[in-house]
Amino acid sequence: MSSADTPRSFTIAARPEPFHCRSDDTALVLIDMQRDFIEPGGFGETLGNNVSLLAAAVEPAARLLAWAREHGLLVVHTRESHAPDLSDCPPAKRCRGTPRLRIGDAGPMGRILVRGEPGNGIVEALRPIAGEVEIDKPGKGAFYNTPLSQVLAERGIRKLIFGGVTTEVCVQTTMREANDRGFDGLLVEEATASYFPAFKQATLDMIVAQGGIVGWVASIEALRPR
Repeated sequence: MSSADTPRSFTIAARPEPFHCRSDDTALVLIDMQRDFIEPGGFGETLGNNVSLLAAAVEPAARLLAWAREHGLLVVHTRESHAPDLSDCPPAKRCRGTPRLRIGDAGPMGRILVRGEPGNGIVEALRPIAGEVEIDKPGKGAFYNTPLSQVLAERGIRKLIFGGVTTEVCVQTTMREANDRGFDGLLVEEATASYFPAFKQATLDMIVAQGGIVGWVASIEALRPR
């Protein structure tokens, strides 16, 4: 912990109600803030998307990350990635749609969504530091075929604060997986983004509907990160 050898409690103004957590039972999970999704020349752009919509989440996510580090929260970074031989990428995923480049193909930043390639790395502003957890995930959800459940259990984590991309796909999938496993999850709305703004808004509404059926949503200002 940085400022907090003594755990700190937080009450965060959120929808549908305040979110209560402590620095010792809460982790920040940043989903797939990768060059392949956020920067020109990556997988997101090959799908025909405007990657600047995702890039807008980088600065708020950096503020959120700074807040988590300052207060001693466990930080988890995920990357959607595949083995070089694509043995963990089923044809149903690789052959979907008509992108200019498919997973595993060579692009401007190396092979698309392949572990160890430059484009698969986290953007510079959010680069992990020593002591932070890095999870490579072959699916949309961060719990599928990864050690994430074990990592969180070993550290006594029960609350998760989320940022990342894209809101309606990997972020929402992970929040639903977390909910099924008994975690309380809060999504920071400025620190997440979609290639389709309407999809982001719909996801935020779905998360908090029916008394928070998936979790909580808060503005980054409610955390007052510096």
